[in-house]
Amino acid sequence: MLSLFSVVFTFLALFLLIPGLFISRRLRVPFSLENIIRFFKITASKYDDERNDERGPMGEKKKRAKNRMPKHVAVILDGNRRWAEKRGLGTSDGHEAGAKRLMENAKDCFAMGTNTISLFAFSTENWERPEDEVKCLMALFEKHFKSEMPYFQRDKIRISVIGNRSKISRSLLGLIEEVEEATKSYEGKQLIIAIDYSGRFDILQACKNLAMKVKDGLIQVEDIDEKAMENELMTKCSEFPNPDLLIRTSGEQRISNFFLWQSAYTELYFPNVLWPDFGEAEYLEALTWYQQRQRRFGKRV
Repeated sequence: MLSLFSVVFTFLALFLLIPGLFISRRLRVPFSLENIIRFFKITASKYDDERNDERGPMGEKKKRAKNRMPKHVAVILDGNRRWAEKRGLGTSDGHEAGAKRLMENAKDCFAMGTNTISLFAFSTENWERPEDEVKCLMALFEKHFKSEMPYFQRDKIRISVIGNRSKISRSLLGLIEEVEEATKSYEGKQLIIAIDYSGRFDILQACKNLAMKVKDGLIQVEDIDEKAMENELMTKCSEFPNPDLLIRTSGEQRISNFFLWQSAYTELYFPNVLWPDFGEAEYLEALTWYQQRQRRFGKRV
């Protein structure tokens, strides 16, 4: 018993004595248990500060981003094919990577406080692309509407698909109607997906609807104003129909027939990064840029 006590005592003495002498000499303070404990506390605190500094810039960006978030963010998903070509991959691989990035960014966007996200997933002009590429895109839409349904329902995200539905396959159209019906009661978060969408077509169909209402005597010509027009556009499904921020990736600086009416006072952001590489850091850069803009809406501030 005495032998065991001696061993334990010797071990504790060495454990405290050697570091204690080192600390005392290094810091030029009297050797004591109190000073040893104080040294360990300071070291631990410094380590925590260093860890916070390492993750600080991104954390600070997130904090700033939440201060003045856009209610509605629209995105033109550009660069999937170029991303694939740079890596020696097929076009379908680029679109698959883009679809994965789409859902990751949507989740980040909602988490930071944005209410509505609009994605220009397939334009009317995209029907002119090679048949195999069009089939790939349509198959991706079906795949992700199925696989992401649990996420939409768990996070209570309302899904709305806008565009001309006349060319969409019956199988995809059935999935669209199913996911819209399943999520139509959700409020606060909305994902708008534009498939076979054209800004010109949107304005044209709105004008035709208004003309028919005048013809049928439901309204007078004098009743037609901006509000009446907006009530006929496809974005009438949203609480925030006009995007505050529109992002087009890949460096192209045009909106390509997307939200022509709705983007009258939208802030336009054109990063050079290709869409599959547009991650959380790039999105925070976009939000930081947006928050530095002065949104005057034609007025003097």
